[in-house]
Amino acid sequence: MTKPIFILNGPNLNLLGKRQPEIYGRATLEDVADACAALAEDLGLSIRFHQSNHEGQIVDWIHQARDEGAGVIINPAAYTHTSVAILDALNAFDGPVLEVHISNVHKREAFRHHSYVSLRADGVIAGFGTEGYQLALRRMATLVKGK
Repeated sequence: MTKPIFILNGPNLNLLGKRQPEIYGRATLEDVADACAALAEDLGLSIRFHQSNHEGQIVDWIHQARDEGAGVIINPAAYTHTSVAILDALNAFDGPVLEVHISNVHKREAFRHHSYVSLRADGVIAGFGTEGYQLALRRMATLVKGK
């Protein structure tokens, strides 16, 4: 089995299913984690699924992925638009990076149209709801198994 895929989630995603369900849907982050774990098993992958409201914790997980991970799937949430620190950490990671957004950020406020993370991401999935995580995991399987 390959090294695990780190699936990292930024601030307020712990409120998924409760916060603005008209934008983010009713699935909880636990539902997303369970769906990712089941799909990862089907794909012959393992995952480490994390969420934090703290930028430094996300940076630390990216650093951990440098040694222990095959790839990073990240929904940086609000840090998408503000965090050079997360971008710098991702730039120090040699494996594939996929960026996920539950909503279509391009149909939302103008400040959400810019992503620091996209400068490093090998692909971006936005607007597919929580299914975007599974789409990213399928793509990640192709990327890590193709190496």
